[in-house]
Amino acid sequence: MEIGSGLVEKLRHSVDCTLPDPDLLEAMPYVDFLALQARAAVVITESGGIQEKAIYLGVPCLTLRHNTERPIAVELGTNILVGDDVAKLRTELSKILVGHAKRGTIPPLWDGGASERIADVIVQV
Repeated sequence: MEIGSGLVEKLRHSVDCTLPDPDLLEAMPYVDFLALQARAAVVITESGGIQEKAIYLGVPCLTLRHNTERPIAVELGTNILVGDDVAKLRTELSKILVGHAKRGTIPPLWDGGASERIADVIVQV
């Protein structure tokens, strides 16, 4: 499979470490993907939804974008925007792989209680 091989080669040449060959996977069910992300050493993505899950799971996340519609992911979470800056990607990935990842916190109200808060508001209306 050729999908993703260009990114993997760029990462291999830009990071001062040995990267294992990646597993290129077919689409998978949500829960399986979440479990895979939970076990990851780092997530590299462009997806806002994946950024959010990385925060909640405490997994370092490098986002290949210059901005995000989820600024809380950067402000409080484990997310770092690297855009297309290969040097920044190299620096941040190297930090993560040697155990110096950005430590984030789960944002307020990400406690699983949204449905109760919504129900309380509806009852008061």
